[in-house]
Amino acid sequence: MPVQIVVMGVSATGKSSVAERVASELGWDLVEGDDLHPRANVSKMEAGDPLTDDDRWPWLTRVGEAMATAEDAGRSSVVTCSALKRAYRDRLREHVADVRFLHLHAPVDVLEDRMSRRTRHFMPVSLLASQVATLEPLADDEAGQVVDVTPPLDDVVAAAVAAVRAMPRPH
Repeated sequence: MPVQIVVMGVSATGKSSVAERVASELGWDLVEGDDLHPRANVSKMEAGDPLTDDDRWPWLTRVGEAMATAEDAGRSSVVTCSALKRAYRDRLREHVADVRFLHLHAPVDVLEDRMSRRTRHFMPVSLLASQVATLEPLADDEAGQVVDVTPPLDDVVAAAVAAVRAMPRPH
């Protein structure tokens, strides 16, 4: 049975870097959720305006559809998506009932430092506070694991791969 993993968390947790390496290690498809944002969302974030739920719903639908396409084709995938709220994760589960989550986490000061040093990304440091305020950690009834992204990337990837391998398989 294919497995669909969402690498989630606020900006600067390394979702793209971790997901790319986890997908490579496991031999699974990679879907970059940021690539599925409508242009209007990207423009809004570039301008420093936080997205609203109304902005996010069409994007979450696209992310869910990408996972469903992989699952229908019998392929496992690793998908990047902030998935900050339970309602957003519920939207993803409308497309793939047994999606699993890797919640990447680090202290805010670590994330601010990372954001201030990165280039060519549409998310400004000014939006981190709104993401942190929006974040609803995984509930006990949500399949997933939290991975600390403070250590070096190789250690984070090893922990993420171990977490995925330890997750119960779908039926």
